[in-house]
Amino acid sequence: MSNETRRFPAGADGEEELSKGEIFDVLQNQRRRYVLEYLKRYDEPVGLSDLATQVAAWEYQTPVDEVTNDQKKRVYTTLQQTHLCKMEEAGIVEYDTEDNTVARTPYTEELTVYLEIVPGSEFPWREFYLSLGSISCAIVAALWTGLFPLTLLTPLEWATVIAATFTVSAAYHTYSGADMQLGDDEYVPDEFDR
Repeated sequence: MSNETRRFPAGADGEEELSKGEIFDVLQNQRRRYVLEYLKRYDEPVGLSDLATQVAAWEYQTPVDEVTNDQKKRVYTTLQQTHLCKMEEAGIVEYDTEDNTVARTPYTEELTVYLEIVPGSEFPWREFYLSLGSISCAIVAALWTGLFPLTLLTPLEWATVIAATFTVSAAYHTYSGADMQLGDDEYVPDEFDR
């Protein structure tokens, strides 16, 4: 399997390649990511009504029992007419229009990897760590040459500063990214509480 495509079922009549671009297109929408998060919590198909209520609660930053009919209807309608069809077409969910139920597919879990780079987590962590590593190497090289003002701190003190910077950055990255992982039982999107 190449890096550019993943196998997703196209239905009972065969398989179809789904490119990373298509996966990102599906996952770029927050509502679709909420659908996946909700589905990760259940092994069995879920009712569209329950799904729409929870997604509306997340979107409107309100408890489930306080979601208004209008809020639920807006979400329900777009899920039914747009989002679930697109997700099913991609093989990411199974949407039964007769029973109004939605279910996970074996590929739902594989999409967790993609969420970290889908718009929504805006900070460029890869570039940050590359820059941090480059700056650290430059400091070490400057210490070898005895360049002032870096000599104001001992090499051990600089090593402590560099290690602490990486540790704090990694801890923040881990903490801030935890809410974007699908299937985490403690998942709570930044913008609201359950």
